[in-house]
Amino acid sequence: MVNMNRILLAEDNDDLRELITDFLSEHGFDVYAAVDGEDAWEAVQTTRYQLVLLDVMMPGMDGFTLCRKIRERESVPVLFLTARVLEEDQLRGYELGADDYILKPFSLRVLLAKCQAVLERYQCGMQAEQRKGLWKHEKRQQFFCDGQPVELQSLDFRLLSYFYENPNRILTREQIILKLWGYEYAGNDRSVDTHVKNLRKALGDYGSCIRTIVKKGYIFERNKTVKEQTGEGQEG
Repeated sequence: MVNMNRILLAEDNDDLRELITDFLSEHGFDVYAAVDGEDAWEAVQTTRYQLVLLDVMMPGMDGFTLCRKIRERESVPVLFLTARVLEEDQLRGYELGADDYILKPFSLRVLLAKCQAVLERYQCGMQAEQRKGLWKHEKRQQFFCDGQPVELQSLDFRLLSYFYENPNRILTREQIILKLWGYEYAGNDRSVDTHVKNLRKALGDYGSCIRTIVKKGYIFERNKTVKEQTGEGQEG
């Protein structure tokens, strides 16, 4: 991952703040180091950050308060840096919208890895939310419809993947059975129709992407919505 991200660090310990700033800067991050919660809050109001690192125990405005104020303003991943290991403290942080905790003392390499992992998850999520149509996120092995994840059972996911990888091509029930169940399958080919119905229901408007070809099978037309149907039947 290319690290061209701006990080806000709020840490009142001078030595630790300098150590973290230097290390993350060496690895390609643009770090603004705030000395306390008030300083960090002023920074949030004037600059857009891709990640926020908050010490929990700071004089004045603590990390919990600052996290709540940030969450009321915008959506940005937040990591807490803390020596507090009580379960109720960690639960409070998650309730306020924290993405993860890093317990002190910690390795700088672990901190870097956590920052990269949270940023990657967040950026993948942003891509999914912003992208229109029906599409497959290969890395996450999940389908999205207009930014919303599609919940599918394993077999239905495999069937949709088969359709998705063979757009605008008639797939017979026999081909689908062979792909999903293999040569040993001894059931009824109407099982295919049942799973197609499951897919259409899960896909909502995009269910019309899967079109029935009478006496032949099905054809998948990418990103064809229900409003674009031409009148062919969907019965399967």
